[in-house]
Amino acid sequence: MSAAEPRPEVVDAIVAVLKGADPEGLPPGATPEEKQAAKDRYLTEFAAERMHRDRQTQAWELLLTRSYDEPPTWRTLFDDLSPDAAEELGELYDALPAGAQEEYARRFGAPSTV
Repeated sequence: MSAAEPRPEVVDAIVAVLKGADPEGLPPGATPEEKQAAKDRYLTEFAAERMHRDRQTQAWELLLTRSYDEPPTWRTLFDDLSPDAAEELGELYDALPAGAQEEYARRFGAPSTV
């Protein structure tokens, strides 16, 4: 490893601080390359988490098509889906809660893109 390559443990420590860890844990002497690598990784992870949350929100909007008097089961939620909504849920399969994934797979099979 050349001297200009970021040290993974330093990048990990910087990312941890960016996520809220105690700055006391930062190793001394982080290079500009390490700081940039940490910033890039943090922003990439943040964007990925945001995209996943947006996909989860979209999935819930498809699942909750109406209000229910009692908390619905996964079976009930899927019984109420339109064919178009079920197809869209297949595209959001990775963002579904585990119970919804199980019900989707039971009814339609796990999507091949998973």
